[in-house]
Amino acid sequence: MWREFWRSMKSPNERLAWLIALSADAVQWAIMPLFAEGALSPVDAVLDAGVAYVLVRLLGWHWAFLPAFIVEALPGVDLFPTWTAAVFFVTRQLHAPGEPVILPPEAPAGRSRA
Repeated sequence: MWREFWRSMKSPNERLAWLIALSADAVQWAIMPLFAEGALSPVDAVLDAGVAYVLVRLLGWHWAFLPAFIVEALPGVDLFPTWTAAVFFVTRQLHAPGEPVILPPEAPAGRSRA
């Protein structure tokens, strides 16, 4: 499933956005004790602002980035991979099939259309 999804992304911007989101969430999770309320908390805020800026430049503005940015600003909540979830939501919508095709109703059995 992931392999098919990755192949469906033709744009290098989408792949780069995925790489940036995954990297930012991994850094925040791996170095979480340093990003806790303390000396490096401003670094965490700068990282989130930079990631938000780059993702908007790569994928364009989407409402999914606003809650991700707000959640990342809350201490302790940023352990959830919000950037990855936001990029997934945005790119999934870009590759979702269009609206369903509505076919005309069929004639009842035994009756032919004239």
